[in-house]
Amino acid sequence: MSSAGRLLLRAPLVGVAAALVALLLVAGLVGRGDDRSAGTPVAAGPGPAAPPPSTSGSGDHAAYVVMAGAPIAVRPALPGGGYRVFGHHRFLVAYYGTAQTASMGVLGTTDPDTMQRRLMRAGRPFLEPGEQLQPVYELIVTVADASPGPNGDYSHDIPTPYVHEYLRTAHRHHALLLLDLQTGRADFPTVAKRWAWALKDPSVGLALDPEWRMGPHQVPAHVIGSVDADEVNRTSAWLSRLVRRHDLPQKLFVLHEFRLTMLPDIQRIVHRPGLAMLQHADGFGTRGQKLATYHAITRPAQFRQGFKLFYHWDIHRFTPQQVRGIRPRVSFVSYQ
Repeated sequence: MSSAGRLLLRAPLVGVAAALVALLLVAGLVGRGDDRSAGTPVAAGPGPAAPPPSTSGSGDHAAYVVMAGAPIAVRPALPGGGYRVFGHHRFLVAYYGTAQTASMGVLGTTDPDTMQRRLMRAGRPFLEPGEQLQPVYELIVTVADASPGPNGDYSHDIPTPYVHEYLRTAHRHHALLLLDLQTGRADFPTVAKRWAWALKDPSVGLALDPEWRMGPHQVPAHVIGSVDADEVNRTSAWLSRLVRRHDLPQKLFVLHEFRLTMLPDIQRIVHRPGLAMLQHADGFGTRGQKLATYHAITRPAQFRQGFKLFYHWDIHRFTPQQVRGIRPRVSFVSYQ
């Protein structure tokens, strides 16, 4: 038995709380201050005994410590440890797309486990000394459509078994799952709430894609959509409350953009507690065109920055080293 275990067993009743804290510190289940100052986390190992069954359907990754026969829930952590998305010197690299098809991005070109191996190979060259790679699966879960569909909103949700499959893969490989919404004429808060069951999982974040947010008379792929700050703020407020209500670690919250008109009043978007808010530059083309787009839209005082690389549509695609040289600095790269 470890010294921490002996401490817990021998502690008198009045010292149980202190002994429990000592045990949790040894187990790595209690945060040690701001993750941004932390070094490389301890490698993930097998967890404690199985917790009581979850009724959320999300496979929530709360940790449990058993004392006097009763399970005590401990705040769930992010994959790799900690509670801040960009803590532990993480650099995020994603594959983007939807399930069972390559037509919308590289994520769906193969099975999830093979995708994970390819993603890690693509991501490692981005790392600078002292950093660790955080894999991300950006899965389009609500897909914009050219026809109105039964609800008249020009979008549809992918089947939930596909989402469960990517979530299980994310758990196995300590990855983040980022749910991407292309909502057509439906508003972002309404659609986001349909995915609450998955967003209760500590590994799951949310991305909004204004390109596919249509007005009342617009049709996806015929125009480039947009969303105002009020709708973004209502979505982020709901997600922030979800984080607080379920005592979750920080969630990645991504806004895609490649034209100023997509987020016309971006300066009014509010920073929310519990969310790592990131503005993601999506444009494709030559290096010069992509940099011009990036510098036109970025607001580094308001958000962290993301950058998309296209396997087929970029001309002389940026190398990882060139991406790391971009200013303002990029914290998250996705491949499509």
